[in-house]
Amino acid sequence: MYRLSELVGHIGGQLSGDPDYCVSGLATLEDARSNQLSFFANSRYLKQLKVSDAGAVLVHASAAVHVPHNAIIVDDPYLAYARLSQLFDWRDAIQPGVCATATLDTTAQIDASAQICAQAVIGPDVIIEAGVYIAPHVVIGRGCQIGKDSRIEAGVVLYPDVIIGARVIIHSGSVLGADGFGFARHQQRWVKICQLGGVRIGDDVEIGAGVTIDRGALSPTRIEQGVKLDNQIQIAHNVVIGEHTAIAGCTGIAGSTRIGKRCTLAGMVGVTGHLTLADDTHVTAMSLVSKSIDKPGTYSSGTGLEPHQQWKRNVVRFRQLDELAKRVRSLEQTKAEDINKVSKT
Repeated sequence: MYRLSELVGHIGGQLSGDPDYCVSGLATLEDARSNQLSFFANSRYLKQLKVSDAGAVLVHASAAVHVPHNAIIVDDPYLAYARLSQLFDWRDAIQPGVCATATLDTTAQIDASAQICAQAVIGPDVIIEAGVYIAPHVVIGRGCQIGKDSRIEAGVVLYPDVIIGARVIIHSGSVLGADGFGFARHQQRWVKICQLGGVRIGDDVEIGAGVTIDRGALSPTRIEQGVKLDNQIQIAHNVVIGEHTAIAGCTGIAGSTRIGKRCTLAGMVGVTGHLTLADDTHVTAMSLVSKSIDKPGTYSSGTGLEPHQQWKRNVVRFRQLDELAKRVRSLEQTKAEDINKVSKT
């Protein structure tokens, strides 16, 4: 439970209303009750704002007149909401100590302020720094390091030589450091290339549930500072993802691709291998990136949704494009020859 004056002190802004009014949680404009705080950041929800039961609303000054009850006026309501959400997080505070059912190698170095939960397995030469939370059934392989105040949720597996920075969050079911997909062809069979690199995760990275980040073949796969990864993403060996890039769910990135800083890849994007994407590149949902991008901007591929019968007709036309291009080139060549003949006469 927080008084509005406390919340304003936490995020700044200007309060319009009762400073002693208390809220106990956050909710949408439509669902909020009188003891909850909401936010208005999109003009499409103006009708909901005007009738919301929320006890208080985070709002820009331009819309404050429409708030039925208390308002906290800020420059960026969505950013203010993000910061306040941390006050209402469901995660419990760290309870330092090692559960009796955890398995720790004798060579592991674990800070006294870390929490190691039930059935966790900590391998040889692992270093776990201050304030780290290791949830139940986490497996941490030989030589891994986990930076201070990081949080590893239940069921995460870290293969050997995975180095994680400070304040990193890894959600359940993710696997870091599994072998990259490397094989050499020999006489109709595949010969495995042992993957000898590791994985390096920078500070303040968040990795969603069910994410796979493969270890490098020789040098490490790298996820740099501030990167945010959604659920169910595949990152292949030797990929480098630049600082503060955000990638949405079900995206797949093939090996040895380098993605720049501050990029965004929307859901189900595919990126083929050995490419480079410039800083500040943005790729829209379900696009295939098959060549490098050297200029910042927004890029898309594929066709938009349309009725099925119309889509089928267009598919036929797509198949005719190569023949059509040849005919156009032939016509252009014939026209150029005719012009030359006329000019000579």
